[in-house]
Amino acid sequence: METNENLRLIDGKFTCEDAKEILMNIFLSKIRFHEIKNFSSQERFGKPDEIATKRIPELKLETQKLSQLLLEAKLNNRTVSITTTINISLLEN
Repeated sequence: METNENLRLIDGKFTCEDAKEILMNIFLSKIRFHEIKNFSSQERFGKPDEIATKRIPELKLETQKLSQLLLEAKLNNRTVSITTTINISLLEN
C-alpha cells in the first residue's frame, strides 16, 4: 500500500533578506549533503557518487538564479512570497 503525505515547509511573505537567508540555507544544506555523500563514496569505494556529482552543479546554478531573482526583488522594493510543500510517498519495494 502506498502512503502519501504533504508537509508544508514554508508559507509566508518575507523581506528579500529573510527570503535569501531561508532559501540559501536550504540550498546550501543540500549542496553540503551531496558533497559529503560524494566524499564518502570516494573514500569508501574509490569513485565519485554519480547522483551527487550531478546534483551539486545543478544546485549551485539554482542558487545563482535565486540570488538574481532576490536582487531584482530588492532593487524593486518587493516583498517575497514563498510557498513550499514537501510531497512524500512511501512506496512498496
